[in-house]
Amino acid sequence: MKQLLFQEIDNNANILWDMADQIFDHPEMGGEERFASGLLTDYLESNGFTVERGLAGLDTAFRATYQQGEGGPRIGILCEYDALEGLGHGCGHHMQGPACLGAAVALKQIYKDKPYTLVVYGTPAEETFSGKLVMLKAGYLTDLDVALMMHGAPDTCTDVKCLASSSFVVTFHGKSAHAALKPEDGRSALDALNLAFHGIECMREHVRDDVRMHYTIAELPGPENVVPSKAVGRFSLRSFSREYLDEVVARFRDVIQGAALMAGVTYDIVDRKALANKIPVLALNDLMIANAKEAGAPGIKPPREKTGSTDFGNVMHEIPGSCIRVKFVPTGTSSHTQAFVDAGKSEDAHKCVIYAAKTIAGTAMDLIADDEALRRVKEEFAKNKEVYL
Repeated sequence: MKQLLFQEIDNNANILWDMADQIFDHPEMGGEERFASGLLTDYLESNGFTVERGLAGLDTAFRATYQQGEGGPRIGILCEYDALEGLGHGCGHHMQGPACLGAAVALKQIYKDKPYTLVVYGTPAEETFSGKLVMLKAGYLTDLDVALMMHGAPDTCTDVKCLASSSFVVTFHGKSAHAALKPEDGRSALDALNLAFHGIECMREHVRDDVRMHYTIAELPGPENVVPSKAVGRFSLRSFSREYLDEVVARFRDVIQGAALMAGVTYDIVDRKALANKIPVLALNDLMIANAKEAGAPGIKPPREKTGSTDFGNVMHEIPGSCIRVKFVPTGTSSHTQAFVDAGKSEDAHKCVIYAAKTIAGTAMDLIADDEALRRVKEEFAKNKEVYL
């Protein structure tokens, strides 16, 4: 049966490659992916899926559903399609939609033995405002038994951990004055920002080793002979534990308040987004890798013990999930680079789409066909929630 499934994906390869190339040639920023979402939803609709567009107030988010019989598991397949500002598809998101659609359509056509529901979610703006957070808040993405994803990569593997992340924009408001003639009349917002930076440096010694703290000046304060009345900084804090990160965030807020008090200024904090760490399910990861091997995916490596931050982590706090990373660039190549862009329409990128489609389709079939496999995944997820929070 699985070979029939894989053959169906091969039969549609040219269509999937063409979709990937079209999305690559039309890079769109997060929340603006109208071409990509339109291309993907039209294909799903033409293949018998019921499509809902504009979910959670996001024009480019969608849910496409196919039901085979009554009851059975609800298998979620999630895709992204946003590009990077100034770099286009330097993270390979143009491959995700075609790979996921290839898996979903093939499974619908081939597997009729047991009841199930396929749900393909289009999730915009992973790189910017994290569309999955908006969708989760509106009640989407949790109507699933499992969630599967893919990502182009330098090696074929799964992930065990990712960093939880909280990001902020802090604006200090001071009082302008002539820096030479009347400095005593001023209150420097830039002083407060510098004190905040120094406070974070002092914190570094007193947090766990996995904590990462980043900052930058977001707006230039103005000429040097004027006491700055406004200074804006961007801050990101990360940890492998969302619970511990929340403690670090509370201390960060104290640092900001203290900096403002020392400089005699006021401040605003805007919470940009809070990303959760992944709760891994090794049983599901193992299924993905087994299917990647069966599909012939190249460069299979052990699971990555840690990686950066993603809004898929928030989904994986609610339901079991796994993302298969499929090799299409040389080992050691970083995403968000020109090397990813240069390989975006290569033969290896096209093969990546097919390997990923087969991996996801095969994993979904295993979960539908084997009640025990799905039970193991759910039990491990429930157990690991106690460990990784």
